[in-house]
Amino acid sequence: MSLEVAIEKKVQDFQLAVEFTADGAPLGLLGSSGSGKTMTLRAIAGLETPDRGRIALHGRVLFDSERGINVPARARRVGLLFQNFALFPHLTVAENVAFGLRGLAADERARRVERQLAAAHVDGLGNRYPATLSGGEQQRVALARALAVEPAALLLDEPFSALDTHLRSALERHLRDTLDSYKGSALFVSHNLEEAYRVCGDLVVLANGKVAARGTKDEVFRHPPTLDVARLTGCKNISRARRAADGRIEALGWDCALRVAQPFAKTPAHIAIRAHHVRVRPAGRAAPENRENTFSCWLAAMTETPFRVTLDLCLGAPPAHPGDFHVQAEVFKREWEEFRNLPQPWKVELAPDRVFLLPD
Repeated sequence: MSLEVAIEKKVQDFQLAVEFTADGAPLGLLGSSGSGKTMTLRAIAGLETPDRGRIALHGRVLFDSERGINVPARARRVGLLFQNFALFPHLTVAENVAFGLRGLAADERARRVERQLAAAHVDGLGNRYPATLSGGEQQRVALARALAVEPAALLLDEPFSALDTHLRSALERHLRDTLDSYKGSALFVSHNLEEAYRVCGDLVVLANGKVAARGTKDEVFRHPPTLDVARLTGCKNISRARRAADGRIEALGWDCALRVAQPFAKTPAHIAIRAHHVRVRPAGRAAPENRENTFSCWLAAMTETPFRVTLDLCLGAPPAHPGDFHVQAEVFKREWEEFRNLPQPWKVELAPDRVFLLPD
């Protein structure tokens, strides 16, 4: 059971050229706005026609430019869930869910609608209209409609972006439960990195209309292959790099030289570390002074979220102003409270197995 995509499409000054296969676990599509994520989904669904290439779903060819195959959208057995719900306002909830089932006998159509409404926990809303529903209820109905046709592929285009935080969490749990038992191929587009990480097993990262990375979520986040992928997956600490004489890597933007666990044959262009991997300790409780990649640091500025703080740290000397810093560290607030009022300099550790190297 797989979805195979290898397509090209020119759209004004944008060139889409993507190739990947989705097998088993839900596949996440990450990328900045305009990278080609939605266009890729629309081409799979049959709402856009590629200039060339091939799309096959579980061995059935949906599009092949060389063979002249282009199966109509209505016959592709693809469910598409949009961020704006896209329910028909003049139809009831039950009629929306039944919309793609008009070729079935009335009793079978009614059974499917009832089953999907119950699975989406909106089984008491069948006679209501979309305008009377909350955002979360509308998105549950939209998911029920997408699943009612028993699609061979389910395409989810930022399905939670229009919802508030509480509804996002509830709908995400419902979606994860749904995908656990779903037998088809699922593609999940999101700009929220943590959301994609929770929902998906594998990731494809798109940049400028092309696949910049493909692998398990742990592989992509732990060892992004390019500078673009590191940035798109939320890495905050990136510095130009060059090889030092003693085998270390000199981080030119951080004014320090680092040992790295990652092997390298040639000098990398950049060195990076994710903010939540940067360890900060008060000097008296820091790791031993001979711990590799441990430096004195001073706080330049701090920003906070409900549960974490981000520390802008200047290495080697006190900062001249709040914007004078080298690396950012993210720590839980309970950890921050333990040392925030202790004398500076503190100690910061950029562990050799946490830093990673990037080519141009």
